[in-house]
Amino acid sequence: MSEDVKNVEDMGSLLDSSNGIENIREGEIVEGTVVQVNHNEAFVDIGYKQEIPIPKRELATPEPESAEDVVKVGDKIEVYIQSLGGENGGALSKVKADRMSGWKELEAIKENGGTVKARITQVVKGGLVAFVGEVRGFIPASQMELHFVRDLGVYEGQTVEAVPIEIDKHKQRLVLSRRPLLEKERDGKQQEIFDKLEAGQVIKGTVKRLVDYGAFIDIGGVDGLAHISDLSWERINQPSDVLQVGDEVDVYIKNVDPESHRVSLSVKNTQQDPWVERAEKYNEGDIIEGKIVKLAKFGAFMEIEPGFDGLIPMGELADHRIESADEAVQMDEIVKVKIMRIDTKRKRISLSINRAKRERAQKTEE
Repeated sequence: MSEDVKNVEDMGSLLDSSNGIENIREGEIVEGTVVQVNHNEAFVDIGYKQEIPIPKRELATPEPESAEDVVKVGDKIEVYIQSLGGENGGALSKVKADRMSGWKELEAIKENGGTVKARITQVVKGGLVAFVGEVRGFIPASQMELHFVRDLGVYEGQTVEAVPIEIDKHKQRLVLSRRPLLEKERDGKQQEIFDKLEAGQVIKGTVKRLVDYGAFIDIGGVDGLAHISDLSWERINQPSDVLQVGDEVDVYIKNVDPESHRVSLSVKNTQQDPWVERAEKYNEGDIIEGKIVKLAKFGAFMEIEPGFDGLIPMGELADHRIESADEAVQMDEIVKVKIMRIDTKRKRISLSINRAKRERAQKTEE
């Protein structure tokens, strides 16, 4: 080979090498190959005139115990060129390269409505610091759960699925939320429950919240409302007279509205009506004795037993025409009556003094 040809080939080789180096610029991301790793750093070949070391703090966040925990010889990695030249040949950062790539991926995920895995590292005022890859993000406390969380520290070290709700690459701002995922999960479970619920069912529930007008009761993932009038057969002033938060109770499903996600419940309908229970001890035609407890324009009320009264209509108080009940009976007077009718639907018992007297008279004649 002639000297001239050799010189031309050497010049071409130098130009090729020079062109390769010229294509490597500061502020760009390039691919490199890990050629050596020790505890503190990894040496990477990016096609520059020498391998450039990357300190472990620039390999991953948080800084690993050893560079060997992150990369190994032969790995192909993307690095950001912070500077070129100097004793070490330059300064590279895998963390910054990953972060820059991460912002692009996050923007694409947000645009497509996707989710990310967020690694929670710290509790700060108002929420949590979470990393998606090498991108630092923030999860507001209100976006962590569907309910208020008093101690956010329980989430430190956890990795959770979240949705990017705000991304500003220039301001390095990333805001994440779990609420959309939790709401979707809750709605799905609720729909499954609503598909199974039917009016007339009796199921178990747990009292979640008491309000002036009733009680909200959890029936397996859905909160139903039992109005105060449906809590007890007896008259009560407030729900806490008969229920406490955390009580487990049987509830009767009065109505289900899947569209509005509303369920009407009754506690008292799972229990026998005390009035009916008392009424079952008596039969129409029985002769009983009781005390007059109230006088009215249409008759008098007699106490059959404490808290359980019957009505003696005006025409059944005396065997002659009277204008007012006090012409026939007086308050606290003990009288004998015959049960004429027991109406369990209207919760009324009709009594008669006249018929009790006639029956006694007939027995005397016999």
